[in-house]
Amino acid sequence: MSGLVDRFGRVHRDLRVSLTDKCSLRCTYCMPAEGVPWIPKQSVLTPDEIERIVRVAAAEGIETVRLTGGEPLISPNLVEIVRRIAAIEGPNGPVEVAMTTNGIRLPDFIPGLEEAGLARLNISIDTLDPDRFAELTRRDRLIDVLAGIEAARRSKLRPLKLNAVVMRGVNEDEVVDLVEFAIEHDAQMRFIEHMPLDIGHTWDREEMVPREEILAALGKRFRLEPLGGRGGAPAEVFGIDGGPFTVGVIASVSAPFCAACDRLRLTADGQLRNCLFAREELDLKGALRSGASDEGIRDILRAGVAAKRAGHGIDSPDFTQPDRGMNAIGG
Repeated sequence: MSGLVDRFGRVHRDLRVSLTDKCSLRCTYCMPAEGVPWIPKQSVLTPDEIERIVRVAAAEGIETVRLTGGEPLISPNLVEIVRRIAAIEGPNGPVEVAMTTNGIRLPDFIPGLEEAGLARLNISIDTLDPDRFAELTRRDRLIDVLAGIEAARRSKLRPLKLNAVVMRGVNEDEVVDLVEFAIEHDAQMRFIEHMPLDIGHTWDREEMVPREEILAALGKRFRLEPLGGRGGAPAEVFGIDGGPFTVGVIASVSAPFCAACDRLRLTADGQLRNCLFAREELDLKGALRSGASDEGIRDILRAGVAAKRAGHGIDSPDFTQPDRGMNAIGG
């Protein structure tokens, strides 16, 4: 039995590990164009520290580690970290290593990542329109993202998933095109509701396209069939026209799935977060650098899980957006 069970009976099996808060894009829903207060280099966890935390977490029942950022391909230690984590075994076998990336530079990295033991990949792509991409990300890099997706299509990394944040007046008219693009690349398209996780705290609920609107738009082109077996996964998955391809919707705001959440998050500077929207963190880095034993690290993990709330509370009148933006929290 996992040692990471909270007071609501949720068993935690998934750890998201942010390798850096830096990114090669400046998406408007995540970061401002400039003036971002980066985490100091000396505060970023080392490969040794990440490996140790994951080893203790795996002994406590963590089965999947997803590497995130910022943009993980920026990390100079990425392949080494993948190799180290993939070699860790928990009570139920080897830890599965996944990664979420914007795809830029991916063609150069895929061979090394496959060899190191990366199992699967998520790539973010919010639009297929070059001008819209440049406006949304403040960088003219769509051609590089598309090259990364093509490299992933040719790889053995499966399932391959493509992520898009859907925003009103920005890209909601592309949901069908994005699904067709994903099918062409042997991938599952996943649409994510716009969440209050930007550094500037400018999120407006009116800009969010909710689950029902996304499904209605897709339903005009495809026959969607709800698929069961979601478990703790964030995406509600639908079969497309009888299969074999599927599409997912992550409705964190309009249809939260907190009751089945099995995730913990480790920031690049070593802070443990028990919820994407948490305002409290526990300092694993400080414990490590003060000589904590494995039992001490385990106790911090268990304390984080024990303090986890029933839900994120976005609809609560007293909801307050986290101080950190998504780039510093990790996806």
